[in-house]
Amino acid sequence: MGRTTDNAVTKTDQTQSALLSKAELRQRLQHVGEAMYHHQHPFHLQMHAGQLTRGQMQAWVLNRYYYQSRIPIKDAIILSKSEDVAFRRAWRKRIIDHDGDTGVGGIEKWLQLAQAAGLDRDYVISTHAILPGVRYAVDAYIDLVTNSSLLEAVSSSLTELFAGQLIALRMDALAKHYPWLQNGLAYFQGRLTQAPEDAAFAFDYAAEHATNPHLQSLVVRSLERKCALLWAQLDALQYCYVEPGSLPPQPDVFRPEPS
Repeated sequence: MGRTTDNAVTKTDQTQSALLSKAELRQRLQHVGEAMYHHQHPFHLQMHAGQLTRGQMQAWVLNRYYYQSRIPIKDAIILSKSEDVAFRRAWRKRIIDHDGDTGVGGIEKWLQLAQAAGLDRDYVISTHAILPGVRYAVDAYIDLVTNSSLLEAVSSSLTELFAGQLIALRMDALAKHYPWLQNGLAYFQGRLTQAPEDAAFAFDYAAEHATNPHLQSLVVRSLERKCALLWAQLDALQYCYVEPGSLPPQPDVFRPEPS
């Protein structure tokens, strides 16, 4: 479940020695993503190989909803940190993407996925059944954004640099291995275009405003911290629903029906 030292990223120095060019900074972030992004987590690897049961997939959809539901809250916090009108105009798009406006937003689309998985809509929205470990990791992300500078908060969203490829892979895997989810894949379709656009804006902002080696180190460290929080969510799912399959004592947590 945990990563070995072979593929772990060495902790970022407090301040790197020299200012990186924009291309060098992008490459540094790419290295973080290749080593730390949750595309390599065993839970995701098993999912994409079609090795998870219906109950395990339901557990993922249910628990992931808590993260999805907090994304616009996170983005509203980031919005509140900026005094730049142009930045706020650009960033508020993210809130609309998830909450919806004239159309259906990402949160509603995730609920459609939950219903396709056989979960009750109100049960999912209540978040009563999510794992304590998942709640802790997601709440830690909100704390990270709340207690960071605007630059660090924006940089924590740079996991979107790697999301597009994972989303495309996931759509194919879900359609192939879990056909009963076919009617709930609209969320991923929308993110295929939204995630690259959001990533490009966030990276350009970070590259422009990280004007010295110390600030660039903060950008990299924020990405590392966000990767760790995504990984922690999957650690909780892997431990509780796959191996060893040990659920916490809280009576409300989701318990799949026997396969």
